[in-house]
Amino acid sequence: MDQNNTMGNLALYLATILIWGTSFYAIRLQLTDVEPEVSILFRFSIASTILIVYCLLGKRNMRYPLKVHLRFILMGFFLFFLNFFLIYLATRHLPTGLVSVVFSSVVIFNMINGAIFLKDRLSPLMIAGALTGITGIVFIFLPEIATFDYQDQSLASFVLALVATISASTGMLLSSKNQRDNLPVMQSNAWGMFYGAVIMLLYIGISGIPITIDLSVSYLGSLFYLALFASVLAFGFFLTLVGRIGAGNASYASVLFPILALALSTWLEGYQWTTLAVLGVVLAISGNVLILIDKQK
Repeated sequence: MDQNNTMGNLALYLATILIWGTSFYAIRLQLTDVEPEVSILFRFSIASTILIVYCLLGKRNMRYPLKVHLRFILMGFFLFFLNFFLIYLATRHLPTGLVSVVFSSVVIFNMINGAIFLKDRLSPLMIAGALTGITGIVFIFLPEIATFDYQDQSLASFVLALVATISASTGMLLSSKNQRDNLPVMQSNAWGMFYGAVIMLLYIGISGIPITIDLSVSYLGSLFYLALFASVLAFGFFLTLVGRIGAGNASYASVLFPILALALSTWLEGYQWTTLAVLGVVLAISGNVLILIDKQK
């Protein structure tokens, strides 16, 4: 592989991990009196507006036939509406750590979907790396998993998180297919986020959810961070990476998001490290190395 491409992919990979790893804490700051659906609506309305304006000012093509817009709508539904909607619902009754464990399985779904629908290469080393990384995440959050209560709404929330992960994988697969058909990432994300916001607005209207806003610095600051950095930039970085190295390889970054979130929690929330947590970090990083080694072959 060309060295410049390798360094570029690594930069995209690390930037995605950095931004999305810190976005967990930003999402927590969004959990105020404002309904989660409304916060998601604000996030992707702002993000899509930024992208559309940027594309128009840069004179990028924003006109596509109806059949392409249908693909953008599907991408918006699975990646920017259903995925986030279900994750927010799941976090009402599940610890963030457990949700992270569930979402890390997107690596497996992406590898399987990529192999089936896009004919991506699926090697034993890639599978071993993904399973090693996920095992590491499980070790980190083993105390939460051990106390997991299958009663009440916990089981339903676990299923919601799993369905959200499958939805995210489907959206990533659609993005990868768009890029293989020479549809630019910037415009695809702009339209995808726009349609995701429209679908959420329709859901809010049908459900009668009140649209309110929190004017606190923490809410508005985290909203801006999630809209600009976690949506406009990180999704651009990540989906570009999906197009370059495949959804399975790119999505392994999701195994490292919880580790960065955990480090942030240690600093801001006083998280206490355990021997299992340290072992889990080592396994997750080792799995990441296996994936990257395989990609260099």
